[in-house]
Amino acid sequence: MTFDEIIQTDKPVLVDFFAEWCGPCKMMAPILKEVKKEIGDSVTIIKVDVDKSPQAAQEYQVQGVPTLILFKNGKQLWRQSGVVPKTGLVEVIKKFIL
Repeated sequence: MTFDEIIQTDKPVLVDFFAEWCGPCKMMAPILKEVKKEIGDSVTIIKVDVDKSPQAAQEYQVQGVPTLILFKNGKQLWRQSGVVPKTGLVEVIKKFIL
């Protein structure tokens, strides 16, 4: 599946735009694992390396990393740059899956 196909689904998709060299991005990885554990299959979480996929980062005007964007049916529902704590992230996702 392509990136566009993934975000077009009716299941919410949380995209983590990150870079290997980014310290705060490394802090997001375990947070996303915890979020996935808590929310399960009701959301898809994918990571997009901005250095390997600059076109995706450009298309969604990702200026800084990490930037998290929640999509559903191809539409952006929410976005935030920087490290987002697990509880905040779970709350945001639950708003859109219920």
